[in-house]
Amino acid sequence: MNRLRTMVAFFSKDLQEEMSYRTAFVMQIGGIFLTVSLWFLIAGFLRPSEGAIPEFPGVPYFAYLLVGIAFSHYLWSALSSFATKLRGEQLTGTLEAMLMTPTPIPLIILSSALWDFFISSVRVGLYLVLGVFFGLQLRFDSLAAFFIILLLTILAFSGIGILSAAFILYLKRGDPINFLISSASALFGGVFIPAQTLPHHLGQVGRLLPITYALSGIRKSLLSGTRLHDLLPEIFALMAFVAVLMPLGMAGFTLAVRKARQDGSLAQY
Repeated sequence: MNRLRTMVAFFSKDLQEEMSYRTAFVMQIGGIFLTVSLWFLIAGFLRPSEGAIPEFPGVPYFAYLLVGIAFSHYLWSALSSFATKLRGEQLTGTLEAMLMTPTPIPLIILSSALWDFFISSVRVGLYLVLGVFFGLQLRFDSLAAFFIILLLTILAFSGIGILSAAFILYLKRGDPINFLISSASALFGGVFIPAQTLPHHLGQVGRLLPITYALSGIRKSLLSGTRLHDLLPEIFALMAFVAVLMPLGMAGFTLAVRKARQDGSLAQY
């Protein structure tokens, strides 16, 4: 119960902060509409040949592209939210006091990103709603599989984001993970183009990235109506990423906090 109250407190704090910038939120909605319109026009202009998307025969490129971009927001949020919240607490001088409380560090870290993932979900929903307006056809045959994959996706991405925040805390500057993971995911993870179509077997790099399996499973459930048992390869792959990345991220952040405490640099930035 105490942990739930802690999570609600973090969420409420971020909600109150965001409500003081309502204009920015409205502008973000307008930006999403322009983004969907832009990709709709680009997809129509490119008109890839039949069979250009091997895993999804008959699926329009606009649908493939929009789902990839929309759900990539969870990765971008994970890579930025943990580090951004950490830097914000440093600037306001509350980080050291917060980490010195009896509240477990993993609970503090995960709770700090609740609002960002909530907003990401709102953005994804807007992408899909606007996509339907532009002709996107969604399938809801396997919602259970979709939500399982979505949960595992958020957890896997969070492990990367927490590790990124650990580098920020330790190095006091930008970390090497954010740029590397975001660039590799955009290029090799199937966000914009199928990994199988990349030259010289570069698509194999995508097998090392959780976004590859996340987008594959989400696209199969929403665009093809694939059932749960046929999505088990993607689910098991994401579970493996969660099992590795979450403990690695938490251990890295805990180690960075311990090191900063020893150096007396916890509040420095």
